[in-house]
Amino acid sequence: MAATDFLETPQGRRLAYHKSEGTGPTIVFLGGLKSDMEGTKAVHLEAWAQARGQAFLRFDYSGHGESSGTFEEGCIGDWHQDTVVALSELTEGPLIVVGSSMGGWQALLLAKAMPERIAGMVTIAAAPDFTEDGYWASFSDEQKAALDTVGHVELPSDYMEPYIISKRMIEDGRQQLVLRDALDLPFPVRCLQGTADTAVTTETAVRLLDHASGDDMRLLLVKDADHRFSDGPCLGLIENAVLEVMEPS
Repeated sequence: MAATDFLETPQGRRLAYHKSEGTGPTIVFLGGLKSDMEGTKAVHLEAWAQARGQAFLRFDYSGHGESSGTFEEGCIGDWHQDTVVALSELTEGPLIVVGSSMGGWQALLLAKAMPERIAGMVTIAAAPDFTEDGYWASFSDEQKAALDTVGHVELPSDYMEPYIISKRMIEDGRQQLVLRDALDLPFPVRCLQGTADTAVTTETAVRLLDHASGDDMRLLLVKDADHRFSDGPCLGLIENAVLEVMEPS
């Protein structure tokens, strides 16, 4: 396996990444909350792109994987900064952005920050605005008070150790919301969502589809697929979606 490379950001963070050279457009994988670039989908897409001779980038946000910092110190805005720096410094030309879960939110933020670079987008169980509509909306009065007194709350996860959700993540998330104002996606978009997903609901997927404006945007619901969306058939659907946005009919 190729050695990990590192990028120093203007914010003083050190981002770990793997980049494969090839023809464009460059496929970029944006991972989920507390995930890393060694996840099944990221590694699979990299091998698939390499077999096609196509450029590919996967990286770890700060506080994730091999990058500097701790998860508890980070927030959506920090990871958006990481994404913009990584793509600006490590890629050229058109991009096909593939965002999983929180990475789907990051993909939508990217669409606002550099729409001219994006040639197509694929989201997998996209979780836009989840700090507000998921976490904050479901917090009890005691949990909301704990944000002020303790500075964080612990939330159980179906997939790993509990999430530590900081007051900063909640407050910063409110500055990054994408479902409250106009969201223009002027390129092909494919949204993939499993009906057995316990982390992101199908209602969230439909809300994104209804809210965003774009001439070529489709949602595919996959019966019984869970949040990981990483078994063989699901990986094939991701490949097909990338091909669709890259070569729209």
